[in-house]
Amino acid sequence: MNLNKNELTRRQFGKKLSGAALLALSKDNIKALSMKKEFATSEIVDLDAKSLSEAIRIKEISCAEVMEAYLARIYQLNPRYNAIVSLRDHDQLIAEAKEADADLTKGNYRGWMHGFPQAPKDLADANGMITTYGSPIFKNNMVTQDSIHIERMRKAGSIFIGKTNVPEWGLGSQSYNPVFGATLNAYDGLSTAGGSSGGAAAALALKLLPVADGSDLMGSLRNPAAFNNVIGFRPTPGRVPQSQSYVEELPCTGPMARNVQDTAMLLSTQAGYDARFPSSYSSDHNEFLNSLKSDFKGSRIGWLGDFNGYLSMQEGVMPLCEKALDGFRKIGCEVEALDLGYSMESLWQTWLTFRHWLVRGRLLPLYNNPATRSLLKPEAVWEIEGGKDQSANDVYNASMKRAEWYKTVNDAFEQYDYLVLPTAQVFPFDATVHWPKSITGKTMDTYHRWMEVVIPGTLSGCPVVNVPAGFGDNGLPQGLQIIGPRHKDFAVLQIAYAYEQTTRWNLDYSPKEG
Repeated sequence: MNLNKNELTRRQFGKKLSGAALLALSKDNIKALSMKKEFATSEIVDLDAKSLSEAIRIKEISCAEVMEAYLARIYQLNPRYNAIVSLRDHDQLIAEAKEADADLTKGNYRGWMHGFPQAPKDLADANGMITTYGSPIFKNNMVTQDSIHIERMRKAGSIFIGKTNVPEWGLGSQSYNPVFGATLNAYDGLSTAGGSSGGAAAALALKLLPVADGSDLMGSLRNPAAFNNVIGFRPTPGRVPQSQSYVEELPCTGPMARNVQDTAMLLSTQAGYDARFPSSYSSDHNEFLNSLKSDFKGSRIGWLGDFNGYLSMQEGVMPLCEKALDGFRKIGCEVEALDLGYSMESLWQTWLTFRHWLVRGRLLPLYNNPATRSLLKPEAVWEIEGGKDQSANDVYNASMKRAEWYKTVNDAFEQYDYLVLPTAQVFPFDATVHWPKSITGKTMDTYHRWMEVVIPGTLSGCPVVNVPAGFGDNGLPQGLQIIGPRHKDFAVLQIAYAYEQTTRWNLDYSPKEG
């Protein structure tokens, strides 16, 4: 396998210290130890986000040191992996980090992300930065306001250093575009990092960022997290305000991190009601700051697998994921194969209707202009043209079908606490290939059919998290999706945490290059 177990240590002080041990030290002891030894770049970037936050808060590490460490890491690795794009000027970023240090000295603590280097996904807006959507049409698109989750991350103390790379318009689970090129997988530097949050996932795995924002329509948080051995969480729609349109969201904004605890911390910042966003709802976002520890003895897991052979899976995916189910058994769960008795081909057709409708609604003005149509990738054109004959009745019927699917899933939760299935149908593939044209001899008839396994979670409207499932014979990662009942986001993070503590794939294995 192309990975190293425990290759990178946490803050050392002449001996190994875990994040918990670091926080257990008194403020005076930490200061004394800090005087004996400067932090090395690897020691700073190896801290999990929660430990990094505490070290900054008590002034064990300065924001300027953190910024220097992360930028050094980016300069070293990013030229190969291309996870972060539109990187801002070094001197300006250091100046902003020093301003954050000055604020801390004055007692002005911005929040748990005080001084954190962050790079918003290049589908989200950050004031004073370019949002390209991976499209040459918008390669110079300077924006003057923040997307709401970026606004919240800024208020919590983030310093935005650049953007994370995406596929053009976020279409397809492969992060390549004509503006910046492709993002490569953290574990071999050759395969795809997935998408559309591919830049974010690779940046996390390579320790170019402490946490990252992502978004998810068709697995865009889950797939790249699986492909890079990190955590990606798709919350219940409305948990994080998404848009000001008056429809329930299929796309969702959510957190990504190297571990579940940091994922929950970031969600506490992103989540919360905002009256400007009609699909957002009131909830206690501070819930995600609580301990994730819980007892899962006797909890019931419904294993959906490949839906009784309906989904084509690359050789090795199913055995790996089935073995990973032992992680749930070890924490006391009962795991049973589950047949939901629903036509998955019907669900796919429901998905295509929504997908054409959403993409066409967004990109039709660009399609109607011959000058910009020529700059749209073929998959975007296919989506737009696929919706040209859609009627209002087609969308209504798809909504009714989606309601049937929700009822099917909700009924399953009367017997099972969680539903589990693979995150991807293939392992990370050659990044020069735009998308797999076949799996085990079955032709993939669309550019996203090979990711059909994420559709059940999206259309359910339930919270879904990717957790690592281990590594294939090729040394590349794979993941599992955990689906929980609607609005039970914290419970999903709790079982993800318990599974993570037992399996430790993301805690103990780092990319060899990282």
